[in-house]
Amino acid sequence: MVRKTISILTFLIISLAAVGLVSKLFTDTANFLFTILIVIGSSAAIFAVFYFVFLRNRTPSNDMKKYKKAVRQSKAKYKSDNIRNTKVLTKKQPDLIRKKRNKRTATHLRVIEGNKSKRKDRASL
Repeated sequence: MVRKTISILTFLIISLAAVGLVSKLFTDTANFLFTILIVIGSSAAIFAVFYFVFLRNRTPSNDMKKYKKAVRQSKAKYKSDNIRNTKVLTKKQPDLIRKKRNKRTATHLRVIEGNKSKRKDRASL
């Protein structure tokens, strides 16, 4: 019952606000638009202050630092591969293209140790 009265009161307040906005729009349009601009400007200023004071200077977590480092390493690795490939293609040396590339370990991948427990030995069940 209480929830029903709260929803009725909320609907009544919203409908009265809508009627007030429409009547203000038709009776005093210039003042209405000026008020709307002031509200938008002040909320943008408050958001900017909040953003620059609290959100901008947060230090990233240790995991994020590791992730960014891995991304930089990956970009550097693949960027250098692209440069080598374009040089090989422009020189058109068939001997280099035919050579097998030695398989290398992916240096840009890192193992992240987790807290997973060891698997159960299913043979002992």
